[in-house]
Amino acid sequence: MFKKILFATDASFACEIAAKTAFELSERYGSELILLHIDTDFSQGTCPFILEISAKEKKFSGLEYIAMVKEGMRKRYDSLSKGSTEPEYKVVEGKPSEEILKFALTNKVDCIILGAHAQKEESAGKILQKVVAKAHCPVLSIARPCETCFWYFNQIIFGTNFSKASMSAFQFAYKLADYIGCKLHIFHALDIESSGSSAIPGQKQIEDQIKEAGMKIKDIYVSQMKNFDNYDIAVWEGVPYIELLKFARKTSGDLIVIGHHTKDSDSEKAFSERTIDQVILRSACPVLSVNQDG
Repeated sequence: MFKKILFATDASFACEIAAKTAFELSERYGSELILLHIDTDFSQGTCPFILEISAKEKKFSGLEYIAMVKEGMRKRYDSLSKGSTEPEYKVVEGKPSEEILKFALTNKVDCIILGAHAQKEESAGKILQKVVAKAHCPVLSIARPCETCFWYFNQIIFGTNFSKASMSAFQFAYKLADYIGCKLHIFHALDIESSGSSAIPGQKQIEDQIKEAGMKIKDIYVSQMKNFDNYDIAVWEGVPYIELLKFARKTSGDLIVIGHHTKDSDSEKAFSERTIDQVILRSACPVLSVNQDG
């Protein structure tokens, strides 16, 4: 499924949670695993992986400092390695979101894994937002401990709004469900408030729109699934991110897959940044966003 996985870490608690998934996922698929730490300024010598030593006081060279950070990363994550997974450690200086994106593109990464949290050098959530919005590969974000992560998946939820980005997300979710042999839920939230009409639709109109969305799901997605029949269709009405999260809780979802876009041409149809942000930060299970161009 993934040949090369990039796990970006800043040693925070959220990253500790995501680290477990990164190692399990790489072991599951025999993937190359790269652990990347972005240091905003080597000269400050304040990397959380080597807090007990100040590079500024000891006057270490850049190469010596990088070596120390890598050793700190190895000590932190060594217990997660099962022996078959020997990760590569990388340390880069710069702005976190930019360096993560640059590294992933340059090294042809298949999946980026991030802890869903705010980081100190950029305002709350901005690093994750920028990586999700601009990454050219799937981004797996994890906000809470995951007990089943990629080992015992039973329920994958694909959230769609029928955009081009959603089609890319569907292809990933369907192939993953088929590969693992688990259930795929195809979910759409009918956003009544953004229907373009100031009048609140009546119940009959809502039911008609739900029926229409269900038929659209069959026409667009189910028609592509060949002999795969372990799926169901759900259409709810309400605020998209709220309904998607409610559905995930109801079905005990193990993974939510949604599409994002990197081009303005699909911006009106693709999930809004607010929807993606809220799903990522509030979800009890991992969220994987797939770029339409990835």
